[in-house]
Amino acid sequence: MRKLKILHSTCYFFELKKYFLLFLPLDKYKNMLQRFNKLAKISLICVYLIIIAGAVVRMTGSGMGCPDWPKCFGYYIPPTEIADIQFKPEHQYKSGYVIQVQNTFYFAKEDFTSTKKLNLNNWNINTKHSYNTFNPTHTWIEYINRLFTAFAGFPMLILLFVSFKLWKSKKHLTIASILVILGMGFEAWLGKTVVDSNLLPYKITIHMMGSFIIIALLLYSIYKSQEHKTIRVSTTFKYVLISSILLTFLQVFLGTQVRQFVDEQVIAIGYEKHLWLQNPNTQFYIHRTLSILVVLINIWLLIINKKQGLNFTLINYIIIVLGLEVITGMTMYYFDFPFTTQPLHLVLSAILFGLQFYLVLKTIAVKPTINHSK
Repeated sequence: MRKLKILHSTCYFFELKKYFLLFLPLDKYKNMLQRFNKLAKISLICVYLIIIAGAVVRMTGSGMGCPDWPKCFGYYIPPTEIADIQFKPEHQYKSGYVIQVQNTFYFAKEDFTSTKKLNLNNWNINTKHSYNTFNPTHTWIEYINRLFTAFAGFPMLILLFVSFKLWKSKKHLTIASILVILGMGFEAWLGKTVVDSNLLPYKITIHMMGSFIIIALLLYSIYKSQEHKTIRVSTTFKYVLISSILLTFLQVFLGTQVRQFVDEQVIAIGYEKHLWLQNPNTQFYIHRTLSILVVLINIWLLIINKKQGLNFTLINYIIIVLGLEVITGMTMYYFDFPFTTQPLHLVLSAILFGLQFYLVLKTIAVKPTINHSK
């Protein structure tokens, strides 16, 4: 029996090694760097998909679809109907399983087999938050979001594994990869506290800003792991560009504050959308006014780009995304938050930040290298 276990472990090791060899260096350093670059791009796409998935959760109001974390109602595969979380006599319950009794959630204290009658001594009443509603649609939307987030972490782990092979020559890539993993870990932990707090608005704000930092780290990893040419730009262009991305970051922060205010309005007055911004807070007016400055400063960048013949096509994409961002913002305010406008506004802001940050990397190189290809 022991020999069989050793043989099984050996086979598992070689299969695992064979899998990782797909991402490990070949014989040349250049191939290693290319593999790292591809993994960084895949990881970046995954982060944006996570943001989109989170936006869908928010759009459908499914944030509390699972009242616990990381499991969902205590299960690895969540329930599909209300009968699944009703008390069952002579049923084997495991620690953390959830039942609903008189519109209140109860969590199993430990593993046990129930008797014919419900004994609440075996259960802890839900005290973490006030949410005690079961909606199977919301549950599965939130569960799929969590499942996708978990799987999206795999390319980042492989990215970290590959980055260790670049430590001697590209220490900054290894450090960036470590920070990405730490950032994802922090976001996962914060996700748990968000659920425990019944979607406390300020924690959602931190959650969003954390994803922007991860985007920046992955874009840095992509830029530093590929050949590129450095284009000399004027000091004015650099300062205007840096100002634009700082303004974008500030706008996103203010936008999350406005969203926090809207969330509080929903709690206070319900889904009367026309009343949400009837008496807005100060952050809303600052956010709206600064949007004009953001548009003007990016148009200025576009003009400088054409006049100086820099040919940064990224600026064209920035203007397009910024235009869509303004349109969705105005639509929310003047047409009482039509369906999909809130999450779309959020996703566009993440794309805008990514485009601007990558343009910053292209114009402010620490160690510029020259390549004949664009």
